[in-house]
Amino acid sequence: MPRCPLCHNSQTQLLHQDKKRSFYVCKTCELTFADANSHLPPAAEKQRYGRSRIALKQKQLSQFILPLLAQLEQQQAGSLLGLNFGRILNDESLATIENAGHKLNQYDPFFAPNHDVLKQEYDFICCYRVFEHFQYPIKEWALLSRLLHSGGWLAISTPLLTELDGFAKWHYKNNLTHVSFYQRQTFEYLANNSDFELLFAVKDLVLMQKTS
Repeated sequence: MPRCPLCHNSQTQLLHQDKKRSFYVCKTCELTFADANSHLPPAAEKQRYGRSRIALKQKQLSQFILPLLAQLEQQQAGSLLGLNFGRILNDESLATIENAGHKLNQYDPFFAPNHDVLKQEYDFICCYRVFEHFQYPIKEWALLSRLLHSGGWLAISTPLLTELDGFAKWHYKNNLTHVSFYQRQTFEYLANNSDFELLFAVKDLVLMQKTS
């Protein structure tokens, strides 16, 4: 069986197989992941990402980031420096953030590959519908952990897998760019094995805080 791409444990088992892909579940961190041999090449991924950059996605992204920032303003005084990781927010929403006295840097491996923003530390990081695209999530997890200040906030939007028995009928797995699927227990594992506290994990919203 393949090793888990999140915790590297070899105790995995086949969960589901269809005509295109095989999916495995890790017994340690409970990540469900697609066989690496079925990963799309970067050019195909970029093409799929490009199609999804529509007005609806922009609206959903702003509705994720702006309320989060309003909440953080209540927790921390002064200007905040944030990172929007894996998606690109429109100029109008960026202006709203800047007018409130804050700054949001952006990184997208295809459409905003500015590695300079990955050399700073942040008060908060937003990941809107990107965790499911991580082919080797241990790499991104280590990066995001490094980029956050102590006390910083990590906000993740990804549909949580709640029933393994229903995975075969779960439409979200059918997108070939979706390769990693998380249960609440997966984020509990990450919190227990890192400097993070899991504050909230329901439906498609996960909120974690770096403790030290």
